[in-house]
Amino acid sequence: MAFLEVKNLRTHFFTRRGIVKAVDGVDFHVDRGETFGLVGESGCGKSMTCLSILRLVPQPAGQIVEGEILLEGNDLLKKSEEEMRRIRGSRVSMILQDPMTSLNPVFTVGNQVMESLKIHLGLRGKPLWDKAKRMLEMVRIASPEVRLKNWPHQLSGGMRQRVVGAISLSCEPRLLIADEPTTSLDATIQMQYLRLLREIQEETGLTLIFITHDLGIVARMCKRAAVMYAGRIVETATVRDLFNHPAHPYTQALLRSVPKVEENVARLASIEGQPPSLHQLPPHCIFAPRCSRADDPCWKEAYPPTVQLDEDHLVNCWKYAQVGKK
Repeated sequence: MAFLEVKNLRTHFFTRRGIVKAVDGVDFHVDRGETFGLVGESGCGKSMTCLSILRLVPQPAGQIVEGEILLEGNDLLKKSEEEMRRIRGSRVSMILQDPMTSLNPVFTVGNQVMESLKIHLGLRGKPLWDKAKRMLEMVRIASPEVRLKNWPHQLSGGMRQRVVGAISLSCEPRLLIADEPTTSLDATIQMQYLRLLREIQEETGLTLIFITHDLGIVARMCKRAAVMYAGRIVETATVRDLFNHPAHPYTQALLRSVPKVEENVARLASIEGQPPSLHQLPPHCIFAPRCSRADDPCWKEAYPPTVQLDEDHLVNCWKYAQVGKK
């Protein structure tokens, strides 16, 4: 049994302009101890998928209207709000994208690291301080006693990101969702932070979902990955297959747009057009308007079914649905 299994997840926003289908029938699973990547353009539904797992969809506009989220066989969508408060932080945790907005500027670092320890572990006094100190040591922050007394604005971007990681890991969750945690970091600090996450995962057996639009990070960190487009997953495969044998035209276009050091090209490849509006999704294949390989079924038929190309390789494309193979 998979550690986490998401089945037919649909998260919609009910607005004056209509229903925005932010997540529209997403299926994937993550094995225990695995690093799984969610890849795609900004606005494709990666973050909203993971906020749905934590049941943190902005309300009242946002609603999870359908699906199952099975964590070790237990459906999180059937849990009460009180049960979810106990699960968040202790079993499932999330590193949000921007550490400066994740940390409250009017509380010290120590107050914010210790908050979840008080709530979930019931620690007080010296044991609470010692645990907070150990968490900063775990994420390789020097002089943790000093940093616990600092305010967020006194820390560098890389240090703030480590503090956010320490908060997320403080109650020893089994699943960590990292939402583009390296976006605000420079290249050198990015590599240090990714190395740190990998070391922590090896030490603790943590299961990790990595949200990113950087295919280089996917290649470095993930075992398997799913490519999202307009609220749907269009391809899922091992990272090796995804890079060596991309099947969906969108995945192929993403890989072509990555700059290659060894190639001297006058202009980078780009994906023409724009993603569809999520409150007016077309009845046909959602990628057809931007796909150079689109033909009659792509424009006339409904969204293509999932086709299994290999044991761990799934794709939603009429090119494969028509023949059942590559």
